Amino acid sequence: MKKLTSTFLSVILPVLIGADRALTVEFSGELWKWHNVTITLDGPQSGEDAEVNPFLDYRLNVTFSKGDKRYVVAGYYAADGTAWQTGATSGNKWRVHFAPDDEGKWSYEVSFRKGKDIALSSDPEAGSAAGPDGTKGGFEIGPTNKSGRDHRGKGMLRYVGKRYLQFAETGQWFLKGGADSPENFLAYADFDGTYDTAKLERKGEAAGDKFIHEYQPHIKDFKAGDPTWKNGKGKGIIGALNYLASKGMNSVYFIPYNIDGGDGKDVWPWTNPKERYRFDCSKLDQWEIVFSHMDKLGLMMHIITQETENDQGLDSGELGRQRKLYYRELIARFGHHLALVWNLGEENTNTTTQQKAFCRYIKDLDPYDHPIVCHTFPGKYDEVYRPLLKYEYFEGPSLQTNDTHNQTVKWLDESAKTGRVWFVSLDEIGPADTGVKPDKDDYWHDEVRHKHLWGHLMGGGAGVEWYFGYKFAHNDLNCEDWRSREHMWDMTRYALEFFRERLPFWEMMHNDALTSVKDDYCFAKIGEVYVIYLPKGGTTELDLGEKSASYAVQWFNPRTGGALRTGSVRTVTGPGRVVVGQAPDDEDKDWVVLVKSALKRL
Repeated sequence: MKKLTSTFLSVILPVLIGADRALTVEFSGELWKWHNVTITLDGPQSGEDAEVNPFLDYRLNVTFSKGDKRYVVAGYYAADGTAWQTGATSGNKWRVHFAPDDEGKWSYEVSFRKGKDIALSSDPEAGSAAGPDGTKGGFEIGPTNKSGRDHRGKGMLRYVGKRYLQFAETGQWFLKGGADSPENFLAYADFDGTYDTAKLERKGEAAGDKFIHEYQPHIKDFKAGDPTWKNGKGKGIIGALNYLASKGMNSVYFIPYNIDGGDGKDVWPWTNPKERYRFDCSKLDQWEIVFSHMDKLGLMMHIITQETENDQGLDSGELGRQRKLYYRELIARFGHHLALVWNLGEENTNTTTQQKAFCRYIKDLDPYDHPIVCHTFPGKYDEVYRPLLKYEYFEGPSLQTNDTHNQTVKWLDESAKTGRVWFVSLDEIGPADTGVKPDKDDYWHDEVRHKHLWGHLMGGGAGVEWYFGYKFAHNDLNCEDWRSREHMWDMTRYALEFFRERLPFWEMMHNDALTSVKDDYCFAKIGEVYVIYLPKGGTTELDLGEKSASYAVQWFNPRTGGALRTGSVRTVTGPGRVVVGQAPDDEDKDWVVLVKSALKRL
């Protein structure tokens, strides 16, 4: 096979699969490292409502190999191959996505099997061969040409046994900042088959008439060249993502399934709200367009697979036919995305046995080993998280808490004791009716900034996503404009930039005992760099230990960001306790003190 070097390719190649039988294989995408290589195959003619269910009774797996690397990637039924544009529900196209992690020559081999419920079987010989089974080929992968925020220049975001996730290509450590709301982000009017199934009746929970997102305020954020579908649909949601990325955020939290009693009752991947075994090809293709744009913008996909109101909705909470097929379709269609975290569920109430079964099943199917986390209620942390400590298929808690610093520290320390340290994220703050208020109601967000943003990061947390509650405008279910919290995005960016640009944060640990003030936070790499967050301003003493050394003292304003500044004390010298001095101004407001070895550049 000749090397394909075009920036974007769509090439159809004849492939011989028998003495007298041939088919076509279509490659599309870019043949570069970490880019999505899509292979579309001719297979059996079928349809979303066909008697032989194309999602359940056929199974497409493709094995990609290079040297000692081998990835078995699940494929899916793609109707006519262009359903995002045509809305087709039938056709003979079958598709697989692959994100190659190495340059050079890759080979692939297709397994295509037919049989009752075969999509749920892990036996490679189950059923009977059909369609393109046995198809083989190869392709050449070159180096990525992407940089900056684009995930394709950074590589797969992976759990590597540390407190922070890491990009495989660059080695960059990931600190999250993003949106938890609207949780029904995918309840968008321009997606096929998407509508509100019921009036919102839950008291306070964005109650009122039926509602579906349009993101009209963000159409102005859409840019020429951005993706759309069906003659210009999608500008609102694409513009919204452009805006969030422009504020320096890097993650979005969303639920792909909120029916069966869920809060919004307006998001599902199936052909209708009552169906559980047949998927909406055009809708999911359109989701893929949005998710691919997120990759380019550097936005992580935080996929909340269910919520507390419906976590018993599939197979009565068990790992059965419905749930297995749901997970398989999500992984087959979206698992190739480079920055993705699977969440077992919002405020999850499944048993530990069930949670472990879900984790193992997802890990067995997901060739990229994306991290798995779980979100639960305040007061349920020990019940949910403690039995998962050291479990090899689970990577950390997705915290819903008002006790942010303490819970962050607790689960980092508890997991470290087991030898399998978790990454701990803050994904929802309370109270439930409030969360992060709009700027017009709470411009400075003092409590959120003090207690949650800096409290989490100074504890060694992996990052934050902001939940909007249900009491205020642009809430958790009906938010149309992320500009409603523009100042909170700014202050989040200031914090993230401080950590990324000023600190070897991946080498530092929480160490509040080093300071004399009870309600401050200290984050340190002892002997080299110390960071102190003073929520009420003032000053504190810092214990520099027994080493005789000099340190520069500078101050950072968490409210406005900007350059480091000089306070009343320029340098301190150990050993023992030293006073860090006073801030350059606004001494009664929160400040960050950076104390760094004089041998290290600030």
